Amino acid sequence: MLLRRQIVNGYRDLVVWQQAMDLVVDAYRITKRFPPEEKCGLVQQLRRAAVLVPSNIAEGHGRDHLGDYVRLLSIANGSLMELETQVLIAGRMGYVSKDDEGNVLARAATVGRLLAGLTRALKGRHRDPPDTRHLTPDT
Repeated sequence: MLLRRQIVNGYRDLVVWQQAMDLVVDAYRITKRFPPEEKCGLVQQLRRAAVLVPSNIAEGHGRDHLGDYVRLLSIANGSLMELETQVLIAGRMGYVSKDDEGNVLARAATVGRLLAGLTRALKGRHRDPPDTRHLTPDT
């Protein structure tokens, strides 16, 4: 498979960030229907985990050191796993429909694959000559 490299002018150009932002919208949408007693519990946890994914992608992209970027992508991935777990808990508790659970988990899986691809691409840059721009495959 041929990977096309493109110049990324900002974190908002990253497909992984765009998909993670859609995941935040999904998380807020599904948690609106949670019972009131979960507002200070699972709702806050799930929304926080969702928000941290694109936030850490953006923060990493803004860092000057490639190692910081990779570390923040790892943190974003951890938040993604937390979100998946919380969605599964919500499903077991009957707070979300099977369709909503499946849709959110499918988007989370896409974000996870894109995060892994971006991380691989950035780690590969250690062998390339230094460049001030972030060059990535279509992530």
